[in-house]
Amino acid sequence: MSNATMLIRTFGIGFLAALALACAGQPTSAKVCLRGLNISGAEYGDVNGVHGTNYTYPSVSTVRYFADKGMNVVRLPFLWDRLQPALGGNLDQRELTRLNDAVSMIRNHGMAIVLDPHNFGYYGSKRLMTSDLTAGHFADFWIRVALEFADQNDVIFGLMNEPYDIPAEDWLLAANQAVAGIRAVGADNLILVPGSYWSGASSWENPAEGGANGIIMAGLVDPADNFAYEVHQYLDEDFSGTHDTCPQADRAVDALKSFTQWLERNDARGFLGEFGGSADPACLDGLEQMIETMDQFSERWVGWTYWAAGDWWPASEANNIQPSGPEDRPQLTAVMRAGSASAPAQCATQN
Repeated sequence: MSNATMLIRTFGIGFLAALALACAGQPTSAKVCLRGLNISGAEYGDVNGVHGTNYTYPSVSTVRYFADKGMNVVRLPFLWDRLQPALGGNLDQRELTRLNDAVSMIRNHGMAIVLDPHNFGYYGSKRLMTSDLTAGHFADFWIRVALEFADQNDVIFGLMNEPYDIPAEDWLLAANQAVAGIRAVGADNLILVPGSYWSGASSWENPAEGGANGIIMAGLVDPADNFAYEVHQYLDEDFSGTHDTCPQADRAVDALKSFTQWLERNDARGFLGEFGGSADPACLDGLEQMIETMDQFSERWVGWTYWAAGDWWPASEANNIQPSGPEDRPQLTAVMRAGSASAPAQCATQN
């Protein structure tokens, strides 16, 4: 019996619940388990925007396209304040239905789902870890989400997209309280925990007011020990992903290597939630090297999701891999070529 089979039978909670331990035991020649993309759209527009007019969830055709290319996970951005219109209040049932429908549709295509509140550490104009938006508010939100998805072990909880102006020591308090709340209601789902300061791999250990991520975030406490640190890393001049060229490609690859060393020192796992580049040759080469780096250390890396695609993304967007013609975008070809080997056995079957 394989280690993966034994874990799944022992825990009886699906392949992703077993992923926490199964991936940790992979040989270094393995590919990372989860290989996919962000499908943007549900985070668009004003919080009071109209579905189908101001924001949208992924279409069946888009999800099918990327599933057919061999991807097995979708990071699904949405807005916290749209899903929970009042702090401490119930989740909006119409929005929850849309989210559940998207999750079910993605699952039906054999893909896992990362739930991604794409709020940058904010709820409207309120910044997390202030008197107007406390760790308790954040934990309350995640408790409500966890109660909806606790028995769906192909659903991964991404705590927050890129909190950027919260001191790391404050962000850690919010993250720990949210994780504790998730576990308290019996949800064993894999949790992805970013750092503050945009959660960049290249800046993970940089000194900062409120503490460096590399020091502070080592204090993350998960009673279920089923989490990974989520970082983002782009290859352009300022690592923002907003430029068409990739002069920092080599430094981006080195940043992943340095972050991998941090993971090893802290006996932790990582997830690359966003990375991307244009069709520029330096970008394509850098993208492949980043994936090869993660595959080389697959015992430390759970997986990756490229940024981005989406039904409403303009064809002119440099990082876009949404199909717009008969040919695949060069970036999609590059990332799937780099990760072309079969996924490990424990990632082959979704719930």
